[in-house]
Amino acid sequence: MLRYGYGAGRASFSAYGALAVLAALFALLLPQPAAPAFAADGDGPGVELSRQRAERGGEITVSGSGWRPRALLMILVCGQNMIGGTDACANSEGRAVTAGAGGSFSGKLPVAAPPKPCPCVVHVATVTGERAAKDVPFTVAGHPTAPLPDSGGRGRLAVLAATRLEGDDGVLVFFGAPPSRRLVFTVGNLGAATVEDPVFRVGVAHGLYAPRWEERRWRGTLKPGEKALVKLDVELPPGAHGDYEVSVEYGRKPMVSQPWDVGRPWGVTIFWILLAVVVPAAVFRIGMAIVDRVRPPGRHRVTRRHSGGPAGPEDDVPGPEGGVPGPEDSATAPAALPWFTPDPAPRRPRPSAEEHP
Repeated sequence: MLRYGYGAGRASFSAYGALAVLAALFALLLPQPAAPAFAADGDGPGVELSRQRAERGGEITVSGSGWRPRALLMILVCGQNMIGGTDACANSEGRAVTAGAGGSFSGKLPVAAPPKPCPCVVHVATVTGERAAKDVPFTVAGHPTAPLPDSGGRGRLAVLAATRLEGDDGVLVFFGAPPSRRLVFTVGNLGAATVEDPVFRVGVAHGLYAPRWEERRWRGTLKPGEKALVKLDVELPPGAHGDYEVSVEYGRKPMVSQPWDVGRPWGVTIFWILLAVVVPAAVFRIGMAIVDRVRPPGRHRVTRRHSGGPAGPEDDVPGPEGGVPGPEDSATAPAALPWFTPDPAPRRPRPSAEEHP
């Protein structure tokens, strides 16, 4: 029974596999509808125009797919292949559409004459969120045509947004470590050539001193009309504080100037204050220890007796031979060092036997 069931299952699987192969061959033999010509790069968003040429004052339908769902899109007619940004576009006649849940859209666009001559394009770009854009060649009938501007084989970069410094000081900067920041700014390629791995000159100036320039290479490619976010690291020397100014140049032309207020490293000041207090105290203690070791050995206590009172244990101190020191002992005993032994009270002479009646 087990063998029969296994053979039946295998036969059923073979039958279903044969049917699947026949269905796939039948689908390949059927005529496929022509796919619309979208201006897309790989899996990126695509744009399709109802007409590739239209007269001024007419209207075309712009549709697309592969865009971010629910994204707000702007559609413009631009001249000179949109070199120079939206300044070459008919902004007043632009239209805004919203992509559907599947990333597709369709909208009407009036044909307006852009401020720059053709070759022209229909430019579609996102307004909010992650940036995405696509250009489709388009001809405005009756609009003048001119060759693209010659930029000498080089791109022309310009700053398109405000600059900022990112980063914060750590604990080590408080004690004199080099402060560092990251300069962030947005640049756009306004030229007719592609810019690859541009080299920027970053300079830092302090007060009236001229900036010291360093070359920083940014890894990336900017095609004509594109923009990108550039991040460059900036570092100051150890212990730097005060007002600084960070500048960026490209092609010997200034692009960015950002002030930087660096706080004082108070940890260094505290360190020097502690050093000025601790070192003299340590030298004094070492000197005291040396003096204590090199002074001659012996008894340096002096016999004292308070006048008008009974003798105490400290009044008579045994001398070297166990007796009470007399005047001759005090005279021959070595004197104590004044900074180690306090000054003794004045000693009254002991009355002799002749003075008593």
